[in-house]
Amino acid sequence: MSKSESILRGLCLIAGPLLMAISTFFWQNDGRYTPVGGTFVALSTLFWIIGWMALFDMAKTKMPRYATWGLLVAIFGCISGSNFGFADFYSYVFKIPHEVYLQRLAEYPISSNILLFQSGPLFPLSLLVLGFVFMKIRVVPLWVSILICAGAILFPLSRISRIANLAHASDLLMLLPMVFIGWNYLRGNFEYSKNYQVKNLF
Repeated sequence: MSKSESILRGLCLIAGPLLMAISTFFWQNDGRYTPVGGTFVALSTLFWIIGWMALFDMAKTKMPRYATWGLLVAIFGCISGSNFGFADFYSYVFKIPHEVYLQRLAEYPISSNILLFQSGPLFPLSLLVLGFVFMKIRVVPLWVSILICAGAILFPLSRISRIANLAHASDLLMLLPMVFIGWNYLRGNFEYSKNYQVKNLF
């Protein structure tokens, strides 16, 4: 891993959850995103994908199968998140009421579930599993793993309930550990080798 790649990963680990946290400030009264919020969601997933690559590489040495297949699942969850951002963007621009939005999606259950409803939980689920994996392999401090798990649990609860303060708390719980890991990537605290061992984090 080159120094440039390490810097890119560090920036993406910070930018992804940061943009997602900003998007939550652009909820409508019904909990859907405004066009600005939907744009932030879609952009955040771009950085999250690179961030996922960095996170799963940290587990590659000790859990190679999980690191390989888990990354695929996590990226699928990111794509679903981006789809939610686009869906809210279009429904706002074309003035589609939420009830109509749900009715129309129900007419295409297979596509709706693949693109949105069933694939959406893959994002927080991937984050939750990753947090437990980090606890096991001890590649980051324990408090980082705990915050990752807490953010992953709170994320779907906040999005389902559409409670803004709960969503902000979830965003913060995801942002803090990612900033920590991203900052260490920026500082070069990950060996530029296939082992991806962490230096000076404990």
